[in-house]
Amino acid sequence: MQEIASWALNSASLKGAFYADARIVNERGRSLATKNGKIGSAADSESLGIGVRVIADGAWGFASSDDLSRKSVEETAARAVEIARASARVKQEEIHLAPESTVTAEWVSPFKIDPFSISVEQNLDLLLKIDSELCAVAGVTLAETNLNFKREEQWFASSEGANIHQTKYITGAGYAAYAFAGSEIQKRSYPNSFGGQWQNKGYELIEELKLVENARRTGEEA
Repeated sequence: MQEIASWALNSASLKGAFYADARIVNERGRSLATKNGKIGSAADSESLGIGVRVIADGAWGFASSDDLSRKSVEETAARAVEIARASARVKQEEIHLAPESTVTAEWVSPFKIDPFSISVEQNLDLLLKIDSELCAVAGVTLAETNLNFKREEQWFASSEGANIHQTKYITGAGYAAYAFAGSEIQKRSYPNSFGGQWQNKGYELIEELKLVENARRTGEEA
């Protein structure tokens, strides 16, 4: 990926950019949900692309692409320079970057279990168990559960020598029980409202939350 970033930086420099940086981002996501004992949604997604940011003629320019072939990357960088020069026509002042030391770094957010190492079938089995516990409580008329995982990997390089690679995992889970009685609705969520608990962790968060163990109590409190 660093080679791909270098294509962008070299192209921007050849086109006259004073400064350039390239960021390649690979994102993978998984989103699962159930509703009253049925699978509501099950989606796995992945995206990969590059963004090139430059300063030319004292103005910023930016362009991006999901095509990482050399030709496309070089054209994307050239387009960013063109946009910067177009922006420079209406600039009110020159852009000056503060001096920064060159940074080279490798970082991964702390995690114990890669959430994507757990199968979709296991994920759905967990959600359906939670759903069953919620619906087993008398008076609960609607049960909703969800699991969400995201892995974001980034490669960043700049014309000033920065070279950074980072990987971040985000895990989230939650559920809610609803009780309807006449015109009144009561809702109880676990572990909290607004879609559950989200943290920079791996699948270990799901184990820590003890989702199945707290489902029956959550339904009763609704």
